[in-house]
Amino acid sequence: MLKSDATPARKTPSGPDGNAVPKDNKRTRVVAGFLRQIEPAEPAIVEGAVSDQTPSQDAPPAPEPPQSSVAAHAGEIELKLLVDAERMAGFNAAPVIAAHARNKGSRKHLTSVYYDTPERMLRRNGLSLRVRQSGARFVQTVKTEAADDPLRRGEWEASVASLTPDLALAMPFIPEKLRGHLEARPLEAVFTADVRRHARMIDLPSGTVEIAFDRGVLTAGDRSLPVSEIELELKSGTASTIYEVALRLAEHGAVKPSIRSKSARGFDLAMGAPPEARRPRKLRLDPSVTLDEAFATILRSCFLHLLQSLPAAEDGRNPEGVHQLRVALRRIRSALGLMRSVGALSNVDALRSEARWLAQDLSAARDWDVFQFETLPTIAKACPSVAGFDALGRAAAGRQSEAYRKAHHALDDRRCTMFLIGLGNWIETRGWRNDVAADDLGRLAEPAVNFAQRSLSEQYAKVRRRGRRFKLLTMEELHRVRLATKRLRYLSEFLLPLFADRKSAKKFARRLAGLQEDLGAFNDMAVTASLLDGIEAGPDGAIAAAAIAGWQARASIGVRPALQGTWRDFTAARVPWSSLS
Repeated sequence: MLKSDATPARKTPSGPDGNAVPKDNKRTRVVAGFLRQIEPAEPAIVEGAVSDQTPSQDAPPAPEPPQSSVAAHAGEIELKLLVDAERMAGFNAAPVIAAHARNKGSRKHLTSVYYDTPERMLRRNGLSLRVRQSGARFVQTVKTEAADDPLRRGEWEASVASLTPDLALAMPFIPEKLRGHLEARPLEAVFTADVRRHARMIDLPSGTVEIAFDRGVLTAGDRSLPVSEIELELKSGTASTIYEVALRLAEHGAVKPSIRSKSARGFDLAMGAPPEARRPRKLRLDPSVTLDEAFATILRSCFLHLLQSLPAAEDGRNPEGVHQLRVALRRIRSALGLMRSVGALSNVDALRSEARWLAQDLSAARDWDVFQFETLPTIAKACPSVAGFDALGRAAAGRQSEAYRKAHHALDDRRCTMFLIGLGNWIETRGWRNDVAADDLGRLAEPAVNFAQRSLSEQYAKVRRRGRRFKLLTMEELHRVRLATKRLRYLSEFLLPLFADRKSAKKFARRLAGLQEDLGAFNDMAVTASLLDGIEAGPDGAIAAAAIAGWQARASIGVRPALQGTWRDFTAARVPWSSLS
């Protein structure tokens, strides 16, 4: 007998390879018969106590170096292109290098040792510390992660006597709250990078870029990982020069753009962990910024999230990777759609189309992940007397593998590479300025807060219209409310930071998120029905499939009153853009 009012504890999900998936720091609540993960209202901030986890998303950047510091450089602007090792040499003959290289370049053997505390305190706070040997020279480097821009990272160097780090030289670039903890904990070597580098300088009208062909290996204990990549680092000029070079190299051969550092890969290697799948950072927008500057900040943030999500999606062990990549693509499409209200932008529709193509090829993998890691185990645990869940799970695993093959094929496609590099170049050059009609250019100089008020009001009104007579809405009508709500949530993430001083902004954001989560539960049930339709799992599997359908049907009836309450809470919340002070 089925009991849909049970609330079983949620199992730790496994990835497609059977490995456990790391848990996220999320709250849960019961929605439509399932324990739904709810995004935390505020990201956790590391405050000294550390654990074996990935870096804090809101780790503070390292401070600016003091004037008296002996360290060199205050940052780098860099993009990596991952290349098949057997094809690396061929890129030396790429037309952009042959035509613009100063000379044949230099060759070096670089040995780098990366250090951290046993608790990985630096790693958790978005920092890395390495000592690199090149010939007889030893250079210690402190780096910070990209904060709001995919290409830019903090970097400070100092000469040291050996491969042993000098913590005193690093301290000026470590956040003050961590210094005491570092002094009390010994540093240890975590992994080593052994790389053969061929570096060449190329000069273009827009700037000078160092192209470094890196081949080697990362080693952590008995684990190793090959390195085969082309590093593009801006030495002078505009950052768009990097994308210009990347596009021309991509025309020459197969490459994959990446912002994942050797440090990130090495620490994951040492822990035996898959790449991290991060949620997007919270935007910070000054209320006084222009619309042009707001667009640039929003798009850079979306693009950063997109590039950060790629490694985990390609790796496939953590299903959150595909999920976050799809979220990033939706955010990109929402941001581009937001810009269309300024005027006709020819490139916007093309970029949105490419983002839609890639997201569609990822959707089946995400749907099967939700079924395998949430829907099926939850109901199977609550209904131990029902046979066939194992058979259904095996059949679903086959569909899941097929979906992942399709996703990986799309990510390996040259079309994906050109979309990513082209999008980065368009953002860096603020290509929308060239697309906007002359009569509309003045709107880009207007205060962004005025645009935010109009855009949020229009989308909020659309949600309210679709939700009229909410308790009488059909499943299809609820689906339309969900789509409008999702759109409003993305716009809120982009534009509510302009109203950050208002308490009502946080309250509204929480209630909007709750509404989207609850409506999403109903959508999950519709997706489950489509997945089960036609799946071949034998007689026992068919029994389990019927049990899932029955569970969800009964749960959807029971949760209606709660969903109506969520809607009332949302509509009662004061909108933070209702008046400008």
